Amino acid sequence: MDGTGPMTPRRVECRDRFIRLLKQEHRHSLFELGCGTGVEGLQFVRAGLHYTGVDLSEESIHVARAKGLDASVASGRSLPFPDAAFPAVWTMGTLLHVPNAEIHDVVRELVRVSAAGAPIAVGLWSGDDEEVLNPDDEDEPRRFFSLRSDDAVRRIFGAHGDVEHFETWPEGTRHYQFLVLRTPPGPTDSQ
Repeated sequence: MDGTGPMTPRRVECRDRFIRLLKQEHRHSLFELGCGTGVEGLQFVRAGLHYTGVDLSEESIHVARAKGLDASVASGRSLPFPDAAFPAVWTMGTLLHVPNAEIHDVVRELVRVSAAGAPIAVGLWSGDDEEVLNPDDEDEPRRFFSLRSDDAVRRIFGAHGDVEHFETWPEGTRHYQFLVLRTPPGPTDSQ
């Protein structure tokens, strides 16, 4: 459930649709929070986008860099980028590991590094608004999961912009949640 396995066809479809959106809007780069070993990053680069990724795992970043990706170790709680640095953001599964007590701070940080009106694509696994240590993990420490209901996800992200797309589908024993949050427009943007 951590996103390190192969991408399901539905998630690949969402990624490809997001790439098309970026190209339609003439957005030529994106930032990925929780890039892991760069599996998604390579797909974005192959699509002709400039890519920047961060992850907490030094080992994963080493692998991503070996693939030629611009990737560094950083936390979503304090990103090492200036305001409005990226025209788009992608984060799949990563926010699952952020406790509810901190989720608004992390989403606020994603919005901060995004341009005005930028799309932020988010993927999560659903739950019954519970915070648990993964019972399926065999190694200690077990991974922390904040499993949020569809209503909670809409409410959390809706507090930071416009949730312009939200869909779910069955995946494993839960369902997957995919959304696109549009950051608030800048003071000179017209709607």
